[in-house]
Amino acid sequence: MCRNIKTLFNFEPPATELEIRDASLQFVRKLSGFNLPSQANAAAFDQAVEEVAAAARRLIGSLVTQAPPRNRAVEAQRARERSAARFGPRD
Repeated sequence: MCRNIKTLFNFEPPATELEIRDASLQFVRKLSGFNLPSQANAAAFDQAVEEVAAAARRLIGSLVTQAPPRNRAVEAQRARERSAARFGPRD
């Protein structure tokens, strides 16, 4: 599950609200062990996702770097190449 959490800092264009929420959702899923919580746990689960997303937004907004922003397309291509080297090309 956590393999799906992507680095969100120092990219051009910057991380979107949806990307931050998706990473937060994956994090809460991993911690809770629920892919989809029961109705009894839904409110606590949703609140946790929102709190983690808020913390992630604050973190990303407060980080500084001297490195130039990374290009999303280039990083995605590198990830595909690493995957192909590890698992073989996709058909």
